Amino acid sequence: MSMLDWFQRGTQEMMVARPDGTKAQVVWKHPDPTIPMKSQLTVDADERAIFFRDGQVVSVLDPGRHTLDSNNLPFLSNLVDSFTGGNVFVSEVFFVNVREHPGVKFGGRIGHVEDPKSGVPVETMVHGEFSFKVTDPEKLILGLVGMGRAESALVKAWLKEQVLKVLRDTIAELIVKQKWPLLDVTSGAYTEEIEQSVLDSVIPHVDSYGIKIARLGNFVIGIDEEDADNLKELYRDAAYLKTVGGVDNYQRFAAGKAMLGAGEGMAAGGGGGGEGGAAGLLGGAGLGVGLGMAQMLVRDPRGGESLAPATPGTACPSCSAVVAPGKFCSACGESLKREVPSGTFCTACGEAMAPDGRFCGSCGEAQKDASKE
Repeated sequence: MSMLDWFQRGTQEMMVARPDGTKAQVVWKHPDPTIPMKSQLTVDADERAIFFRDGQVVSVLDPGRHTLDSNNLPFLSNLVDSFTGGNVFVSEVFFVNVREHPGVKFGGRIGHVEDPKSGVPVETMVHGEFSFKVTDPEKLILGLVGMGRAESALVKAWLKEQVLKVLRDTIAELIVKQKWPLLDVTSGAYTEEIEQSVLDSVIPHVDSYGIKIARLGNFVIGIDEEDADNLKELYRDAAYLKTVGGVDNYQRFAAGKAMLGAGEGMAAGGGGGGEGGAAGLLGGAGLGVGLGMAQMLVRDPRGGESLAPATPGTACPSCSAVVAPGKFCSACGESLKREVPSGTFCTACGEAMAPDGRFCGSCGEAQKDASKE
């Protein structure tokens, strides 16, 4: 070995620091456990250096430049290798980054969540970013990373699972307990409330490993676009029924929500028969099947449609209840004969017709002037 080679090797051995190419890693382990005495160890402002011997933490060094000498670092006297005459000490040195690590992406399904406003279960998903920081380097190494070669990707992958698990539970719980309409949640109206609840709930899952989830980034809670359109239509129907038809008609509409569940069950293949047949034909129908069934139960009388279910009987023109045929309504007592100004509606079936029509185009019945009876 030439004098130049000896000098270069000696200089390298006397400098202990994390290489620039590894500074993005959460944990980096120095590859050589034998370190010459009086070496210069550099700890950056955003990291800590942890010394281990026989699986036990010996000391933690804060940011700065440290001369590794037992005279100014007494703990090194317990690490000296006696076979080298005290010129070398043996220790595993870990560099742990304690700054906030942003931009960790995550995403996955929340599952079927029942929309409190309509009662419809909808498949819900979430994706976004979060940041984390190490609060206790010793806990991180002993509890999660281990004494082997550190892999930052494993740390981030584990944290993603914890955040997604807590998000799934928190979002479903808040929607049910707070009765938040699902479309309001997906619009971002409750982003701050959800973020704070998740940050509080995730603490027990990561604190024992010396990690803190600092904040959530731009996370998005979403549902299928077709399901969102169907929910909007249900909201409009429900609002109209409350305004025009009153509580009774709204309750009839609510009863139709069972049809929505039936449609979803058929889409999932709940009718049996294996993977083909009906399950295959209805597999893409989903919420739309049930929506179509439910809408058969709620129809606007002013648009020529019936608010009552399609059951035998007569629709009362006053309260819209479906009652047995007769002169008076058994529900409200009002006359079942509907006055039809200028022949606007059929006096038999209630369908819209031409003002000068003598016979109904829907049922064929002759029109009578109720005021003469």
